Amino acid sequence: MKKYFILLSLIIFLAGCGNKTLSPVKLVTKYYDAFNASDFTQLVPLLTDSITIVEGDYVMPFSHDSFHEHFKWDSIFQSTYKIVELQGQHNQIIATVTSSSKRYKFLKNDPLTCKFKVSFNSDKITKLETLECLDTDWNVWQKERDSLVKWIETNHPELDGFIHDLTMNGAKNYLKAIELYKNRKNAL
Repeated sequence: MKKYFILLSLIIFLAGCGNKTLSPVKLVTKYYDAFNASDFTQLVPLLTDSITIVEGDYVMPFSHDSFHEHFKWDSIFQSTYKIVELQGQHNQIIATVTSSSKRYKFLKNDPLTCKFKVSFNSDKITKLETLECLDTDWNVWQKERDSLVKWIETNHPELDGFIHDLTMNGAKNYLKAIELYKNRKNAL
């Protein structure tokens, strides 16, 4: 009987160790660590079955599969993330994050520092909402983006539409467009 009690106690103890929930701060930290490591498998356990990204008027709901496409798109730009500050607790965290990428460099807004409201449900991340991007010059961003899109439309129509293609292939085309555009400028 004593052996069964010890065995039962050990099983309960081990089961309890496996069910530890992460604090919201730790969840957000692990979320950005997974992006920096380019490891989607680290990300999945941190998310609810679906995740919503809100950027201004754009509300983008994702399943794990569609979020994986977003993740791959982001990784092509070799994005890096650094958490500057985390505030809040329980169901919402305000995260100030600085990110850098090849895309941001081209758009002359690198690094990009933004505040996000991160929401949780059942101890997992369910929503990220961009609140504001500090020190971002959206006029320069738009000018650089529009110049690139217009030049690609005229000179490389096979890449036209890259700006709206949020797949890994779309990101590759975006980088290819940037390279062609820069080479054009360097040839002048």
